[in-house]
Amino acid sequence: MTPVPTRTVSQPPPSDVGGTKLAGGRAPLAVLFLTVFLDLVGFGIVIPLLPLYAETFGAGPVAVTMLVAVYSLMQFVFAPWWGRISDRFGRRPILIIGLFGSAISYIAFGLAGSLAVLFGARILAGFMGANVGVAQAYVADVTDPADRARGMGLIGAAFGLGFIFGPVIGGLLAPYGAAVPFLAAGTLAFLNALLAIARLPESLPHTDRSAAPPSFGAGLRERVAGARRAFRDATLARLYSVFFLVTFAFAALEATFSLWADRAWALSPAEIAYVFAYIGVLVVIVQGFLVGRLSRRWGDVRLAVTGAVVLAAGLAAIPVAPSPLLLALALAGVAFGQGTTTPAISALVSRRGGRTDQGTLLGVSQSLSALGRVVGPVLAGVLFAGVGIGAPYFMGGILVAGAGVILLPLLSTGGSDR
Repeated sequence: MTPVPTRTVSQPPPSDVGGTKLAGGRAPLAVLFLTVFLDLVGFGIVIPLLPLYAETFGAGPVAVTMLVAVYSLMQFVFAPWWGRISDRFGRRPILIIGLFGSAISYIAFGLAGSLAVLFGARILAGFMGANVGVAQAYVADVTDPADRARGMGLIGAAFGLGFIFGPVIGGLLAPYGAAVPFLAAGTLAFLNALLAIARLPESLPHTDRSAAPPSFGAGLRERVAGARRAFRDATLARLYSVFFLVTFAFAALEATFSLWADRAWALSPAEIAYVFAYIGVLVVIVQGFLVGRLSRRWGDVRLAVTGAVVLAAGLAAIPVAPSPLLLALALAGVAFGQGTTTPAISALVSRRGGRTDQGTLLGVSQSLSALGRVVGPVLAGVLFAGVGIGAPYFMGGILVAGAGVILLPLLSTGGSDR
């Protein structure tokens, strides 16, 4: 799920919201953490197994990767709209609606009798999948500026942990039937929605809500306008280009790796799910323990260049790895490269603006990330089917190596030149 920033209204804690004391935002953040974690566990259950499940309905590599891409496409279109609705009606009802919608989509996917139903279920999942963006708005509501970064970090931690445990659960359930993991994800999302109804307080008081009706096209228009303004800055244009290319390449890997592992190594669905969990563990370690230290030691530009080089090498090494150990090393390179490049680029983008335009600058990054997750899987599917099963990874390696070259002129300035 790709986080998409939404317009938020801050309020100084502690406050009494929905009848629940938000002393420093701790109690609701704990419930929100659990809500997002469980949501991402369900997502993690599904992603590694989706390509192989779709193949049982006659889907080829292109159709499989389109199933992956259509989710991100719907998020790209509808996430700003959901954010505006949450500004008008509150965060809690939108989070609950999203959870119930996710539950329906997972169950429909598991019970599908045709490829058309699979696409309908994924479209519904993408349409309803605004939870991470609205959760970020929730954090902004219940924290003061000094604690906000820590609150946002909780959302990131829930995302990472969910994507570790989800594939493991999916791997354990896969031997019991192809549809079982999807039905389990739907059940988990349904129970998560009940938890949110019972325990999650509203964070946005009526006095702070937007009076303007949520316009569907307004969020997209703001994205386009923000992108136009941002790309007038040559340094930002470089950073955004790199962000798009890195996301594009990693999304291509996510969409095709299950198919590649099945054909190249004859891995079972459970084994593939465990590989995804392995990648998730490494990304969490890199982002949780290494990024801060390496950023202070090397600087963000050098860290981004190093990450891009390692990511490019890891991607290109996947299809030629001669043994499981070397494949694991290649995937470790992918995890390190993705885990360092993305936060380093986000930090550099953030430093290009002042306090009043952070949302716009980072919103453009997330928009480009969403587009990368739409285009990357589709092109990867075309290459996988038409050129060879290793082609998406060679393509990704070349593109990310190019991203590293794009960053080289910033090494002398640290990305601070205007």
